[in-house]
Formats: sequence, C-alpha cells, structure tokens
Amino acid sequence: MKQRLLDSLKSAVTSGLLILKLVIPLYILAEVLLYFDLLRYAGVVFAPLTSLLDLPPEAAVALAGGVLINLYAAIAFAAPLGLSPYQWTVLAVFLGVCHSMIVECTIMAKLGISYGYSVVLRGVGACLTVIPVLFMPAAFFGETVRKNEMIVHQYADFWQMLVHSLEKSLVLSVKIIVLISLIIVIMDLLKSTRLMQAHIARVNTSFSIIAGQLLGIIYGAGILLGEASRGTLSREDIFFIGTFLMICHSIVEDVLLFVLFGANYLVIIGVRLTAALLLSFSLLRVFRIVSLDRVMRS
Repeated sequence: MKQRLLDSLKSAVTSGLLILKLVIPLYILAEVLLYFDLLRYAGVVFAPLTSLLDLPPEAAVALAGGVLINLYAAIAFAAPLGLSPYQWTVLAVFLGVCHSMIVECTIMAKLGISYGYSVVLRGVGACLTVIPVLFMPAAFFGETVRKNEMIVHQYADFWQMLVHSLEKSLVLSVKIIVLISLIIVIMDLLKSTRLMQAHIARVNTSFSIIAGQLLGIIYGAGILLGEASRGTLSREDIFFIGTFLMICHSIVEDVLLFVLFGANYLVIIGVRLTAALLLSFSLLRVFRIVSLDRVMRS
C-alpha cells in the first residue's frame, strides 16, 4: 500500500510539472493578447462558432486550444476572460466532447475506428450536446440575468498586467495540481482493489465504458486495445464503446477543472450522458443496417 501511494504521488508530481509548463505560459500569453486587444482579432475566424455557443469572440482562442491541444490549454486561455458560470458550462460541455482531437482521434484509430468518423462524430456531437444548455434558464447557473459579455481587468501598465497574470496563473496551476493529484491517488487506489483487478484481467463492455467514464478515453482505450487484440470484443462492441466514450468520458477530472470556475457539474454530466446514450445506440442501429466497414478499419 505504501509503495502504491508513493507511485501515485510520483505520478501526481510528474503531471503537476507538465501542468505548470503548460498553464502558466498559456495563461500569460492569453493576458498579453487580451491586454493589447489581439484576442478580438484572433477570434474573427471562429466568431460564428463563439456566436452560436453564446460566448464572446475572445473565447475563440480557448476553443481552438481545447480542440487542437487539450483542456488545460483551453482553460489557460479562457481563465483571464472573466466568463460567467453559464459560459463556463457551455465551454465545458462543448470541449468535453470535442478536445485533444489530434491525440485522442489517433488513439481511437488504433482501435479500428476511422479517424474521419471520430472527427465528424466529436465535432457534430459537441454541437448537438451543447444545444440543451443554451436554452436552460439562467437560474440553473446561479445567475439572475444571462450574460454573454466578458469582464476585462484594467491595468495601469503592461508590467502590472504581467505580474498579475503570473500570480493568477500560479494560483490556477496550484488548484489544478491539487485536484489532479487527489484524483490520481484515488483512482490508483481504486484500480488496486480486487474487484477492479478482476475486471481488468477480463474486461466486458460495461466495465470498458465505466473505465473510460472515470479515467478518460486514453485509459479506457488502452484497456480496449488489449481486449481487442485477444478477440474478446466484437466490432460492434468496439464501435458502441468507442462512440459512447468519444461523447462522454473522464467525467471526474475534465469536468471538475471547469467546476473550479463555476460551471454546473450536474448539467455537464446530464447532457453528456444523455447525448452519449442516444448517439451511440442510434448510430449502432444505423450502421447495422448500412455497414460498419464505413467507420471501422479492417
């Protein structure tokens, strides 16, 4: 038990260093761009998407960072914008489905799910999943009036802004590191139990989904890769699990990162689980009629 705890803490320290290297420079970069009013121009290309999501144009860089890089990049760019709880929830739902596309779609391709299908599913799925949130009353997010503008801090000069952004980025990094460290330790302890070890040895469909839900798409797919190579999962199983997890995965770590800023946890989980169930069952029925070969590699 002691060795397992030490290993978990080492993993947490490694993750913490990566977070510091990523969040601090991106947060400061976002503040600099915001200070010189450059985010507004950078957001022109993504203005249609931010408008549809009821977000300020400046949030376009956060969207791009989340979709192409990861959620830490998105949060680093979004944190200085002063978004409301409603806006953080919208961002959490959209990016919860459509993030780290380059890495995670490549991982799904290793399971036999085509890259094109993954990209289209997560892009369209993110847009569909976020729709219910856009029509929810402001009271759901602790707001009396829904705001679609951002709050910009005013600074006396550039250096004051730089010092302030460094302080805020450090505070944000500490919050994220503490949260991630707790999750890593708890998850490692859960994985070491006899029940989890027994299921890891011989996986089934429900456990694969649960693992992906709690630990993320990379860990869930890692388990599936081993089972798929042994032939214990059918093509339909892989398609269903892969589709489900691409819409709804890592509902602990990823979601809590946005909850730190006021996003509504229950709303995020509710809409993503519902969308994952509806889309995975519906698409499985469709491709049973058409052909799985269009989305599954031989």
